[in-house]
Amino acid sequence: MSQYLKLGDDQSPVQLDPHSEVGAFKVVGHCAWAKPEDKITPDFLRSRVEPWLTALFQSEHLNILIGAGLSSAIQESATGTKPQGMGWIEDLKVCKAEIDSYVAKTADASGRGKGNIEDQIRSINELIKGLEILTVQNLPVPPSPPGAPSYRNLKSELVELNNELTRCLKLFSDSVSYGEKLIRDANNDLKTETFNYLVSFLMSFSSRTATRDRLHIFTTNYDRIIETGAEIAGLRLIDRFVGTIAPIFRSSRLEVDYHYNPPGIRGEPRYLEGVARFTKLHGSLDWYATEGAIRRFGLPFGASSVEPFLQVETTGTANYQQLMIYPNSVKDRETSEYPYVELFRDLASATCRPNSTLVTYGYSFGDEHINRLIIDMLTIPSTHIVIIAYGDPLGRIMRFINDSGRKAQISLLLGDHFGDLKKLVDFYLPKAAIDRSSIRMAELLKSRGLYRATKPNNSEDAE
Repeated sequence: MSQYLKLGDDQSPVQLDPHSEVGAFKVVGHCAWAKPEDKITPDFLRSRVEPWLTALFQSEHLNILIGAGLSSAIQESATGTKPQGMGWIEDLKVCKAEIDSYVAKTADASGRGKGNIEDQIRSINELIKGLEILTVQNLPVPPSPPGAPSYRNLKSELVELNNELTRCLKLFSDSVSYGEKLIRDANNDLKTETFNYLVSFLMSFSSRTATRDRLHIFTTNYDRIIETGAEIAGLRLIDRFVGTIAPIFRSSRLEVDYHYNPPGIRGEPRYLEGVARFTKLHGSLDWYATEGAIRRFGLPFGASSVEPFLQVETTGTANYQQLMIYPNSVKDRETSEYPYVELFRDLASATCRPNSTLVTYGYSFGDEHINRLIIDMLTIPSTHIVIIAYGDPLGRIMRFINDSGRKAQISLLLGDHFGDLKKLVDFYLPKAAIDRSSIRMAELLKSRGLYRATKPNNSEDAE
């Protein structure tokens, strides 16, 4: 598989193909820092990539957007098997032809290829809203003309469609729960190793100098893999939820944080290490709507199903339409905007400001809402985006880079080598505990000519 690398001094992504020597690469096409005959090792690539990422990760504002690729990487590493994906509901009992046709149309228009269960649920929600408008007057079904087919009973279809929505949401939530359960029940050694890499991954981003803004983690995932990794790492996550027994989602974005007063610095507070802000853009498996509020209930990681917990939190009957997973059951305008409008506002305010860096990992650029925000972010000259991905089967990442018109502000690490979580942590991500002293030491060594990138093998003048 070809790898693609683009750093700050590359005009366009450099293609790296496998070398005859296992584990090494060779350049394909033009490259300013290597020749086609050079044997490029991961150690040489590390000497180019890690200093660049270290500098970017110390930007005034650092954000990371995590997509489904991280969940897939964790599950495959812990279990040794590839995840099955989101799936597709084949047995819709009502309006199947209309829903499938609309899903195919919208998925193709957004460049996402074939749709999935999320698209089906989204289409069902839209159809429910339309049928609610058509049946609001509660008029009886008129008799059909002689010889003509019977008129459709829209009211009856609305009832059936609501039942189908509940069933689809249950299947969807069960698939997310099943992914967590596979990780929980995995071999202890593999599971321990996997979560150690996840911890190292998270700490590579969260280790920032005390004068920098907090790392802000965004994710489109519904599972709790990031939260579990943060707990193991001792990383405190600040989100919009307030409370202990049943935390409630608050619209007011209070700048709550953790500080300490170091001695000898005139009592000026500094950020406590090991804290990050956290936003789940599409909701979560353990969020539910109740009594006009959104709460988080106590769902253990790897629970077989959310149903018994929903029964406890509600009136004894599990209502899957209360789950706040996007696209959830939208009953009115307020629900359709809340809380997701607040979550996307957090993404916009965190990224679209000067001296900001956004790192994406496992995000396939299939969400137009997010893509528009990233494009807006790149209109600020001092911003930068780092795209790290295992693959680009639909070409959306490359298309985004080419269409952005801001290639100088984009770095790319694409391929099964760069996107592999373990290789990424071992070779390319900055190590944790980056502080001002270590930065100054690196600058000193560099100024004395003692810290230089090695050249690729067989190269005399590569830089």
